[in-house]
Amino acid sequence: MEKKQIEKEEDIKSLVDDFYEKVRKDEVLEPIFNTVIKDNWDEHLQVMVDFWSSMLLYSRKYLKDPFPKHHVLELEPIHFERWLQLFNETVDKKFIGYNATVAKDVAFNMARVFKTMKGLPL
Repeated sequence: MEKKQIEKEEDIKSLVDDFYEKVRKDEVLEPIFNTVIKDNWDEHLQVMVDFWSSMLLYSRKYLKDPFPKHHVLELEPIHFERWLQLFNETVDKKFIGYNATVAKDVAFNMARVFKTMKGLPL
């Protein structure tokens, strides 16, 4: 599979779909996500496409604050580490270039902020 740039909404959707397919099968993350999302995966995936479209393509499709919804979850450092690992693996497998690097930087910074808000060690 040839790697490509993240340039359009279709690329974002491919990233989000592949990443969350891994999350849904992961023994560390699956229990957290399925407890909250339940049968609303289609809706959640569209929100994630909108979020990453806003972050990488400046589409302004996601204008909310993602932190309050995540703050109530029972998350530990291992959840953030695994989330980042799977996200970075997915980006690196499929994409190259500036937006691929930005995506990984945004994910890292989000995890850092989430951990700080929860009082977890960085």
